[in-house]
Amino acid sequence: MRFLSEAESAALIDEQLAYDAVRAAFLAAADSASFPTVHGHGSDPANRFTVKSASSADLAGVKVGSYWPGNDAASLPRHNSTVLLVDQGTGRIGAVVEAGKVNAYRTAAADAVAADVLARPDATTLAVFGTGHQALYECAALARVRPLETVHVVARSVERGERFTAALAARGLPARLTPAREACRADLVVTATTATAPLFDADWIAPGTHVASMGSDARGKQELPPDLLARARLFCDLPAQSVAIGEFQHVADRVADGSLRVTAVGDVLAGRAEGRLSPDDITVFDSSGLALQDLHVAAALLAAAP
Repeated sequence: MRFLSEAESAALIDEQLAYDAVRAAFLAAADSASFPTVHGHGSDPANRFTVKSASSADLAGVKVGSYWPGNDAASLPRHNSTVLLVDQGTGRIGAVVEAGKVNAYRTAAADAVAADVLARPDATTLAVFGTGHQALYECAALARVRPLETVHVVARSVERGERFTAALAARGLPARLTPAREACRADLVVTATTATAPLFDADWIAPGTHVASMGSDARGKQELPPDLLARARLFCDLPAQSVAIGEFQHVADRVADGSLRVTAVGDVLAGRAEGRLSPDDITVFDSSGLALQDLHVAAALLAAAP
C-alpha cells in the first residue's frame, strides 16, 4: 500500500495539477458511479464528517472529509480530508493520501474549471463572499482562468476582511472590502461560506454574471436566493447530488417537474450540452463536490510523487 502524508501531498499539489485532474474527473463523471454521501458526526455533534465514494473505469475509492471547528483553538485547520484508493484487482486499499491542503486546491479547481467554460471571456472583476480558508484558494484559482483586475471582498467583520484583502494582495490580487450589493455587480460572484440562508438578493445580480456556490454541500445549507436560480442557467458537478445536498436542493421540486434544468459541467466540457448561450446569460455553478474529483487528484499526486 502506498501512503502520502499531509506534508508530502501539500508539497506536491499546485493549481495546475488540481485543475487538470478535476477537469478529467468532470469528463469522466458521466460514465462513472457516484454513491450517496454519508454524513456523520463525532462524539461532539459539532464535529462533523462526510464519506463520499465513487468508481470509474480506472479508479475506485473513498474520500473522508471532516470539519472540527474547535481546531481553531489548537491552531489546526478546521477542515481535513483523507482519500483511500481501492485496488480494483484485489479490493484492498491500494493507497492512502492525506489531503487536507489538497482538498482546498481540489475544491477551488472545480470552481475554476466551471468558470473557464461558463463565465464571460471578458470577465475581470470578482466578488467573494467569505473570508475563510477556502475563499483564498477560490480567488487564486479563478485568477488563473480570468485576468482579474479587482476582487471585491464581502466580509462579516472589518477585521477579518482586512486580513483577507492583505492575503490576496500578497498573492498579487488587488482587493478591497465592498458592501454586498455593490459587490454583486462583479462579473464573477463566488460564495464560500457555511451559510444556511441567502447571502444577497436575486435582483442584485446583473445579466451576464457567473455565480458559483461553493459552500452548500449538506441539507439545510444555502447561499443563493431561489429567485436567482429561476432566471439563470444552472450547472453543477452532478445533478442528482446537487438537488439532494447542494445549492439546488432549494429548487428540487422545479427540477423534478422540468421547469428548471440542471446540467453537469462535464457534459458541457464534452460537447454534449450547451453552456453560456449569450453574453447576458446568468450562469450558476453549484459545487457540492464529487469523490471522483478527489480520486483523480489523489492519483495525479501519486503519479507525481518521487
